[in-house]
Amino acid sequence: MATPEPRPHRSQVSLTTVFTVCFGVVSVVALVFFLLKTKVALTLALGSAMTAVAMDHAVEALARRGLRRSWAIVAVMGVVTAVLVGLGLLLIPPIVTQGKALVAEMPALWQKLQHTPWFVRLDARLHLQEQVRESGFAVAGTVTPLLSAIGGVVTALAGLLAFLFLAIFMLVFGRDLATAFLAELKPAVRDHYERMAVKIYRSVGGYLGGLLGICAINAVLTTIFLVIIRMPFFLPLAILSGTSSLVPYVGPLVVGAAITLFALITGGAWIALAAAIYFVVYGQLEGNILAPFIYRRTAHVNPLVTLLAILFLVEFMGTVGAVVAVPIAAAAQVVIAEIVAIRRGRVRQHETTGPLGG
Repeated sequence: MATPEPRPHRSQVSLTTVFTVCFGVVSVVALVFFLLKTKVALTLALGSAMTAVAMDHAVEALARRGLRRSWAIVAVMGVVTAVLVGLGLLLIPPIVTQGKALVAEMPALWQKLQHTPWFVRLDARLHLQEQVRESGFAVAGTVTPLLSAIGGVVTALAGLLAFLFLAIFMLVFGRDLATAFLAELKPAVRDHYERMAVKIYRSVGGYLGGLLGICAINAVLTTIFLVIIRMPFFLPLAILSGTSSLVPYVGPLVVGAAITLFALITGGAWIALAAAIYFVVYGQLEGNILAPFIYRRTAHVNPLVTLLAILFLVEFMGTVGAVVAVPIAAAAQVVIAEIVAIRRGRVRQHETTGPLGG
Protein backbone atom coordinates (compact mmCIF):
# COMPACT_ATOMS: atom_id res chain seq x y z
CA MET A 1 0.00 0.00 0.00
CA ALA A 2 1.54 3.28 -1.11
CA THR A 3 2.04 5.91 1.55
CA PRO A 4 0.45 9.25 0.75
CA GLU A 5 2.83 12.04 -0.02
CA PRO A 6 3.03 14.68 2.73
CA ARG A 7 1.08 17.79 1.95
CA PRO A 8 3.22 20.89 1.68
CA HIS A 9 2.81 23.33 4.56
CA ARG A 10 1.48 26.71 3.67
CA SER A 11 3.61 29.64 4.73
CA GLN A 12 2.30 31.44 7.80
CA VAL A 13 3.65 34.74 6.43
CA SER A 14 1.21 36.19 3.97
CA LEU A 15 1.75 39.07 1.58
CA THR A 16 -0.53 41.20 3.73
CA THR A 17 1.69 40.58 6.76
CA VAL A 18 4.80 41.60 4.82
CA PHE A 19 3.18 44.81 3.63
CA THR A 20 1.93 45.55 7.15
CA VAL A 21 5.39 45.12 8.68
CA CYS A 22 7.03 47.22 5.97
CA PHE A 23 4.44 49.94 6.39
CA GLY A 24 5.00 49.92 10.15
CA VAL A 25 8.78 50.25 9.75
CA VAL A 26 8.42 53.08 7.23
CA SER A 27 5.94 54.86 9.51
CA VAL A 28 8.31 54.68 12.49
CA VAL A 29 11.23 56.00 10.41
CA ALA A 30 9.05 58.82 9.05
CA LEU A 31 7.89 59.71 12.56
CA VAL A 32 11.47 59.86 13.89
CA PHE A 33 12.55 61.99 10.93
CA PHE A 34 9.57 64.30 11.47
CA LEU A 35 10.39 64.73 15.16
CA LEU A 36 14.05 65.46 14.42
CA LYS A 37 13.02 68.17 11.95
CA THR A 38 10.47 69.81 14.30
CA LYS A 39 12.38 70.04 17.57
CA VAL A 40 11.28 73.63 18.26
CA ALA A 41 7.60 72.88 17.72
CA LEU A 42 7.92 69.67 19.72
CA THR A 43 9.57 71.56 22.59
CA LEU A 44 6.83 74.21 22.60
CA ALA A 45 4.09 71.58 22.44
CA LEU A 46 5.50 69.49 25.30
CA GLY A 47 6.18 72.50 27.49
CA SER A 48 2.73 73.94 26.83
CA ALA A 49 1.10 70.57 27.55
CA MET A 50 2.92 70.29 30.89
CA THR A 51 1.91 73.85 31.82
CA ALA A 52 -1.70 73.20 30.80
CA VAL A 53 -1.81 70.02 32.91
CA ALA A 54 -0.44 71.89 35.93
CA MET A 55 -3.04 74.66 35.58
CA ASP A 56 -5.81 72.14 34.90
CA HIS A 57 -5.27 70.64 38.35
CA ALA A 58 -6.04 74.04 39.86
CA VAL A 59 -9.06 74.40 37.56
CA GLU A 60 -10.37 71.00 38.68
CA ALA A 61 -9.92 71.96 42.32
CA LEU A 62 -12.07 75.07 41.80
CA ALA A 63 -14.63 73.10 39.76
CA ARG A 64 -15.04 70.61 42.61
CA ARG A 65 -15.97 73.54 44.84
CA GLY A 66 -18.90 74.39 42.59
CA LEU A 67 -17.35 76.92 40.21
CA ARG A 68 -18.09 76.49 36.51
CA ARG A 69 -15.11 75.28 34.50
CA SER A 70 -15.05 78.35 32.26
CA TRP A 71 -14.95 80.68 35.26
CA ALA A 72 -12.41 78.43 36.96
CA ILE A 73 -10.12 78.77 33.93
CA VAL A 74 -10.50 82.56 34.04
CA ALA A 75 -9.72 82.59 37.76
CA VAL A 76 -6.62 80.41 37.37
CA MET A 77 -5.31 82.46 34.46
CA GLY A 78 -5.90 85.65 36.46
CA VAL A 79 -3.99 84.29 39.46
CA VAL A 80 -1.12 83.07 37.27
CA THR A 81 -0.93 86.44 35.50
CA ALA A 82 -0.98 88.32 38.81
CA VAL A 83 1.75 86.11 40.27
CA LEU A 84 3.96 86.53 37.20
CA VAL A 85 3.47 90.30 37.15
CA GLY A 86 4.12 90.55 40.89
CA LEU A 87 7.28 88.45 40.69
CA GLY A 88 8.39 90.50 37.71
CA LEU A 89 7.92 93.80 39.52
CA LEU A 90 9.61 92.42 42.63
CA LEU A 91 12.55 90.58 41.07
CA ILE A 92 13.27 92.10 37.66
CA PRO A 93 14.58 95.53 38.87
CA PRO A 94 17.18 94.10 41.30
CA ILE A 95 18.06 91.33 38.83
CA VAL A 96 18.64 93.89 36.07
CA THR A 97 20.65 96.14 38.40
CA GLN A 98 22.83 93.34 39.69
CA GLY A 99 23.09 91.83 36.21
CA LYS A 100 24.41 95.10 34.78
CA ALA A 101 26.89 95.37 37.63
CA LEU A 102 27.98 91.79 37.00
CA VAL A 103 28.55 92.48 33.30
CA ALA A 104 30.51 95.61 34.17
CA GLU A 105 32.67 93.64 36.61
CA MET A 106 33.43 90.81 34.21
CA PRO A 107 36.67 92.31 32.77
CA ALA A 108 38.03 92.94 36.27
CA LEU A 109 36.99 89.46 37.38
CA TRP A 110 38.69 87.96 34.33
CA GLN A 111 41.91 89.82 35.15
CA LYS A 112 41.70 88.63 38.74
CA LEU A 113 41.12 85.06 37.59
CA GLN A 114 44.20 85.17 35.36
CA HIS A 115 46.43 85.91 38.35
CA THR A 116 45.28 83.01 40.51
CA PRO A 117 47.94 80.26 40.95
CA TRP A 118 45.76 77.40 39.73
CA PHE A 119 44.78 79.31 36.57
CA VAL A 120 48.44 80.06 35.84
CA ARG A 121 49.25 76.36 36.10
CA LEU A 122 46.33 75.37 33.86
CA ASP A 123 47.19 78.08 31.34
CA ALA A 124 50.78 76.81 31.13
CA ARG A 125 49.51 73.35 30.21
CA LEU A 126 46.33 74.06 28.21
CA HIS A 127 46.96 77.61 26.87
CA LEU A 128 43.52 78.78 28.07
CA GLN A 129 44.06 82.48 27.34
CA GLU A 130 45.04 81.80 23.76
CA GLN A 131 41.98 79.63 23.21
CA VAL A 132 39.65 82.23 24.74
CA ARG A 133 41.25 84.97 22.63
CA GLU A 134 40.85 82.97 19.42
CA SER A 135 37.23 82.10 20.16
CA GLY A 136 36.50 85.73 20.99
CA PHE A 137 37.95 86.91 17.69
CA ALA A 138 36.01 84.26 15.81
CA VAL A 139 32.74 85.31 17.38
CA ALA A 140 33.42 89.00 16.85
CA GLY A 141 34.24 88.42 13.20
CA THR A 142 31.14 86.42 12.38
CA VAL A 143 28.29 88.49 13.78
CA THR A 144 27.72 91.84 15.39
CA PRO A 145 27.00 91.40 19.10
CA LEU A 146 24.22 93.99 19.09
CA LEU A 147 22.36 92.34 16.22
CA SER A 148 22.84 88.95 17.85
CA ALA A 149 21.40 90.21 21.14
CA ILE A 150 18.40 91.83 19.41
CA GLY A 151 17.73 88.66 17.46
CA GLY A 152 17.92 86.59 20.63
CA VAL A 153 15.45 88.83 22.46
CA VAL A 154 12.98 88.81 19.54
CA THR A 155 13.21 85.02 19.26
CA ALA A 156 12.71 84.58 23.00
CA LEU A 157 9.65 86.86 23.05
CA ALA A 158 8.11 85.08 20.05
CA GLY A 159 8.72 81.70 21.67
CA LEU A 160 7.22 82.89 24.96
CA LEU A 161 4.08 84.20 23.25
CA ALA A 162 3.67 80.96 21.30
CA PHE A 163 4.20 78.98 24.50
CA LEU A 164 1.55 80.98 26.41
CA PHE A 165 -1.04 80.77 23.63
CA LEU A 166 -0.49 77.03 23.22
CA ALA A 167 -0.85 76.48 26.96
CA ILE A 168 -4.08 78.50 27.09
CA PHE A 169 -5.58 76.72 24.08
CA MET A 170 -4.64 73.32 25.52
CA LEU A 171 -6.20 74.27 28.84
CA VAL A 172 -9.44 75.47 27.23
CA PHE A 173 -9.89 72.90 24.45
CA GLY A 174 -7.65 69.99 25.45
CA ARG A 175 -10.14 68.19 27.70
CA ASP A 176 -12.93 68.37 25.11
CA LEU A 177 -10.58 67.06 22.42
CA ALA A 178 -9.50 64.12 24.61
CA THR A 179 -13.13 63.33 25.47
CA ALA A 180 -14.14 63.38 21.80
CA PHE A 181 -11.25 61.07 20.93
CA LEU A 182 -12.16 58.58 23.66
CA ALA A 183 -15.83 58.63 22.59
CA GLU A 184 -14.84 57.32 19.15
CA LEU A 185 -13.21 54.21 20.61
CA LYS A 186 -14.92 50.89 21.20
CA PRO A 187 -16.33 50.44 24.72
CA ALA A 188 -14.05 47.45 25.36
CA VAL A 189 -10.95 49.55 24.63
CA ARG A 190 -12.18 52.89 25.95
CA ASP A 191 -11.82 51.92 29.62
CA HIS A 192 -8.14 51.08 29.17
CA TYR A 193 -7.35 54.40 27.49
CA GLU A 194 -9.34 56.37 30.05
CA ARG A 195 -7.49 54.64 32.86
CA MET A 196 -4.13 55.39 31.26
CA ALA A 197 -5.08 59.03 30.64
CA VAL A 198 -6.13 59.54 34.27
CA LYS A 199 -2.92 57.97 35.60
CA ILE A 200 -0.72 60.04 33.28
CA TYR A 201 -2.67 63.19 34.16
CA ARG A 202 -2.20 62.64 37.90
CA SER A 203 1.44 61.63 37.54
CA VAL A 204 2.46 64.60 35.41
CA GLY A 205 0.48 67.06 37.52
CA GLY A 206 1.98 65.81 40.76
CA TYR A 207 5.47 65.88 39.31
CA LEU A 208 5.10 69.46 38.05
CA GLY A 209 3.77 70.71 41.37
CA GLY A 210 6.61 69.06 43.26
CA LEU A 211 9.20 70.31 40.77
CA LEU A 212 8.05 73.91 41.18
CA GLY A 213 8.30 73.44 44.93
CA ILE A 214 11.87 72.15 44.62
CA CYS A 215 12.83 75.14 42.44
CA ALA A 216 11.36 77.54 44.99
CA ILE A 217 13.15 75.82 47.90
CA ASN A 218 16.43 75.91 46.00
CA ALA A 219 16.10 79.61 45.16
CA VAL A 220 15.09 80.65 48.69
CA LEU A 221 17.78 78.64 50.49
CA THR A 222 20.47 79.74 48.05
CA THR A 223 19.43 83.39 48.42
CA ILE A 224 19.68 83.14 52.21
CA PHE A 225 23.07 81.42 52.03
CA LEU A 226 24.55 83.90 49.54
CA VAL A 227 23.33 86.83 51.64
CA ILE A 228 24.92 85.31 54.76
CA ILE A 229 28.32 84.92 53.10
CA ARG A 230 27.93 88.41 51.55
CA MET A 231 28.20 87.17 48.00
CA PRO A 232 27.90 89.93 45.38
CA PHE A 233 25.13 89.65 42.81
CA PHE A 234 23.34 87.15 45.06
CA LEU A 235 19.87 87.56 43.55
CA PRO A 236 20.56 86.58 39.91
CA LEU A 237 22.82 83.78 41.11
CA ALA A 238 20.10 82.45 43.44
CA ILE A 239 17.47 82.64 40.67
CA LEU A 240 19.88 80.75 38.40
CA SER A 241 20.37 78.13 41.11
CA GLY A 242 16.60 77.76 41.54
CA THR A 243 15.94 77.30 37.84
CA SER A 244 18.72 74.69 37.68
CA SER A 245 16.44 72.31 39.57
CA LEU A 246 14.32 72.07 36.41
CA VAL A 247 17.06 69.75 35.16
CA PRO A 248 17.05 66.91 37.71
CA TYR A 249 20.36 65.73 39.18
CA VAL A 250 22.61 67.45 36.64
CA GLY A 251 21.38 71.06 36.81
CA PRO A 252 22.14 71.85 40.47
CA LEU A 253 25.57 70.21 40.18
CA VAL A 254 26.65 72.28 37.16
CA VAL A 255 25.25 75.59 38.43
CA GLY A 256 26.63 74.96 41.94
CA ALA A 257 30.10 74.40 40.49
CA ALA A 258 29.83 77.62 38.45
CA ILE A 259 28.72 79.66 41.49
CA THR A 260 31.53 78.14 43.56
CA LEU A 261 34.04 79.20 40.90
CA PHE A 262 32.53 82.67 40.92
CA ALA A 263 32.84 82.76 44.73
CA LEU A 264 36.51 81.81 44.42
CA ILE A 265 37.11 84.75 42.08
CA THR A 266 35.17 87.35 44.05
CA GLY A 267 35.55 86.27 47.68
CA GLY A 268 38.59 84.06 47.95
CA ALA A 269 39.27 80.50 48.97
CA TRP A 270 37.25 80.44 52.23
CA ILE A 271 34.09 81.81 50.62
CA ALA A 272 34.51 79.30 47.78
CA LEU A 273 34.96 76.48 50.29
CA ALA A 274 31.75 77.50 52.09
CA ALA A 275 29.90 77.65 48.75
CA ALA A 276 31.23 74.23 47.73
CA ILE A 277 30.11 72.69 51.03
CA TYR A 278 26.66 74.27 50.73
CA PHE A 279 26.04 73.12 47.16
CA VAL A 280 27.31 69.61 47.87
CA VAL A 281 25.06 69.30 50.94
CA TYR A 282 22.04 70.78 49.19
CA GLY A 283 22.69 68.69 46.08
CA GLN A 284 22.66 65.54 48.21
CA LEU A 285 19.48 66.70 49.95
CA GLU A 286 17.68 67.46 46.71
CA GLY A 287 18.98 64.48 44.76
CA ASN A 288 18.56 61.82 47.46
CA ILE A 289 15.59 63.04 49.52
CA LEU A 290 13.42 65.69 47.85
CA ALA A 291 13.50 64.56 44.22
CA PRO A 292 13.18 60.78 44.80
CA PHE A 293 10.34 61.38 47.26
CA ILE A 294 8.45 63.43 44.69
CA TYR A 295 9.16 61.11 41.77
CA ARG A 296 8.13 58.00 43.71
CA ARG A 297 5.05 59.47 45.37
CA THR A 298 3.70 61.42 42.38
CA ALA A 299 5.29 60.25 39.13
CA HIS A 300 6.14 56.75 40.47
CA VAL A 301 9.31 56.66 38.40
CA ASN A 302 12.39 54.69 39.46
CA PRO A 303 15.50 56.92 39.84
CA LEU A 304 17.46 54.72 37.39
CA VAL A 305 14.69 55.10 34.79
CA THR A 306 14.74 58.85 35.44
CA LEU A 307 18.49 59.10 34.87
CA LEU A 308 18.34 57.03 31.66
CA ALA A 309 15.43 59.12 30.36
CA ILE A 310 17.38 62.30 31.08
CA LEU A 311 20.47 61.02 29.27
CA PHE A 312 18.61 60.02 26.10
CA LEU A 313 16.31 63.05 25.94
CA VAL A 314 19.16 65.49 26.57
CA GLU A 315 20.90 63.96 23.56
CA PHE A 316 17.68 64.30 21.53
CA MET A 317 16.29 67.67 22.67
CA GLY A 318 19.00 69.40 24.68
CA THR A 319 18.20 71.02 28.02
CA VAL A 320 14.46 70.88 27.38
CA GLY A 321 14.75 67.12 27.10
CA ALA A 322 16.00 66.96 30.67
CA VAL A 323 12.98 68.97 31.85
CA VAL A 324 10.40 66.73 30.16
CA ALA A 325 12.29 63.47 30.76
CA VAL A 326 10.49 62.50 33.97
CA PRO A 327 6.92 63.16 32.68
CA ILE A 328 7.68 61.25 29.48
CA ALA A 329 9.18 58.38 31.47
CA ALA A 330 6.14 58.38 33.77
CA ALA A 331 3.74 58.31 30.81
CA ALA A 332 5.69 55.50 29.13
CA GLN A 333 5.70 53.56 32.38
CA VAL A 334 1.92 53.90 32.70
CA VAL A 335 1.37 52.74 29.11
CA ILE A 336 3.70 49.74 29.48
CA ALA A 337 2.10 48.73 32.79
CA GLU A 338 -1.36 48.91 31.23
CA ILE A 339 -0.29 46.80 28.24
CA VAL A 340 1.23 44.18 30.55
CA ALA A 341 -1.95 44.14 32.67
CA ILE A 342 -4.09 43.62 29.57
CA ARG A 343 -1.92 40.73 28.37
CA ARG A 344 -1.96 39.12 31.82
CA GLY A 345 -5.74 39.37 31.88
CA ARG A 346 -5.97 37.69 28.48
CA VAL A 347 -3.64 34.87 29.60
CA ARG A 348 -5.69 34.28 32.76
CA GLN A 349 -8.91 34.28 30.76
CA HIS A 350 -7.41 31.79 28.32
CA GLU A 351 -6.26 29.52 31.16
CA THR A 352 -9.71 29.71 32.81
CA THR A 353 -11.87 29.06 29.74
CA GLY A 354 -9.44 26.76 27.98
CA PRO A 355 -8.33 26.85 24.35
CA LEU A 356 -11.84 25.97 23.09
CA GLY A 357 -13.72 28.30 25.39
CA GLY A 358 -15.14 25.45 27.47
